[in-house]
Amino acid sequence: MRSTLRPDAVLVQAVIAGALSFAHLHDLAEAAGQTGWKAWAYPVSVDLLLVAAWRRLRSLRAAGDSARSAWTWFTVALVASLGANVATAGLLDLTHVPDWLRILVAGWPALAFLGGTLLVHTPAVPTPAPHPVEPVAVDTVIGRSDSYEPDAGPASPSALPVIEPEPEPATTALAVPPALVAHAQKVADDHRARTGYPIDADTLRTRLGVPSQMADAITAQLV
Repeated sequence: MRSTLRPDAVLVQAVIAGALSFAHLHDLAEAAGQTGWKAWAYPVSVDLLLVAAWRRLRSLRAAGDSARSAWTWFTVALVASLGANVATAGLLDLTHVPDWLRILVAGWPALAFLGGTLLVHTPAVPTPAPHPVEPVAVDTVIGRSDSYEPDAGPASPSALPVIEPEPEPATTALAVPPALVAHAQKVADDHRARTGYPIDADTLRTRLGVPSQMADAITAQLV
């Protein structure tokens, strides 16, 4: 059974927009004195930096790390692309390009190389390991009275000793280090900033790598 090829409207739109942006960047670079193959290399450089910044941005957001640097370079590449589109729309005389624009075009390769290097070779910030958990302090107080002397005479129901039930052991109190609570607060704030909801104990346990009881104790102390 032969498959029917159906054009994707979004893909066609992306090809048209990319071709127009590519041509605008080429025309602007050529007008700024970058002739020959150099004028064709500028659109490729801008688009590659834009794609690299977007991929780095997605990977950092998926890992829960800060994507501020990726956003910075994505904005730089986007401004360069949009600036070329606007400049070639009749707002700029391409036969008399101002000196400041020539300087920006000539300095773009160094800026693009710096951005690409930082995006590719900057390692992700490792999540600090949780501090060792202090031993659990168990304070159990059990009171018991084993001495009983019955009065002389026949035993009656009212004279029988009342046996008090032994108190249950006190709930184990987990001692959470303040440094671990402070780190957990940062993780919770980052989770709230990304999702809009407070972090739950299961998610906090996964992020910190601590036992369930410890995660519950830390969650109870978060703001």
